[in-house]
Amino acid sequence: MATSTRRVAAKLWNGGLPSREPMQLVRELYDAENREKDSPSGSQDMAGLIIPGVSRLDYDCRFEGGFFPCHVESCNDPDVGRWLEQVLHLIPVAARPEGYSPLGRQHLTSDWAQRLGESGKACYEAILARDAQKLGASLNETMRCWEALLPDTVSHPLITHDLVGLLASYQSRYPGAMYSGCGGGYLYVVSEEPVPGAIQVKVRLNQEVARESWVGKV
Repeated sequence: MATSTRRVAAKLWNGGLPSREPMQLVRELYDAENREKDSPSGSQDMAGLIIPGVSRLDYDCRFEGGFFPCHVESCNDPDVGRWLEQVLHLIPVAARPEGYSPLGRQHLTSDWAQRLGESGKACYEAILARDAQKLGASLNETMRCWEALLPDTVSHPLITHDLVGLLASYQSRYPGAMYSGCGGGYLYVVSEEPVPGAIQVKVRLNQEVARESWVGKV
């Protein structure tokens, strides 16, 4: 949902989105949100808000220190966008508790990092193929990677809700589910059938470009 990033963007650009090159806007928003922060947020929230369509972001530590994607692959096919709107459901869970941080316990390994990256590729490919089962499986794999790499994303002394149990319940009943971010927030559920209490998403598309690819220099 990137709610905090969205608030910064609304203040920075007076509630609108300037008509400029998307990655330039991503950098502007990144600088505005992370100014004077000890632990800056990643640029994926900024890119997700600004770049239209369904996008896969590829990061490389050799490109701008790994802070910004070195490659962006976007799909603005209306059929894909409308399909995603129909199968992706949003369940409000709870706001992050005051003082919470997901960075307390860090079990960072190359194997789990690679699995996390592969889950992103699988997610993008499943959306293009309009395959709900594979999309759900990719979300489930993402959550496994999150919990392995940063356990505090779903289990923390300040988190009073049973995020692990809630996630498992939805994953057992539907093709897949994952949280919108660390500490809960919203739960994304993949289902071709209605999900009680869920909100439908809206995909913003660039109607002029069906497919687009951007590559930076590493």
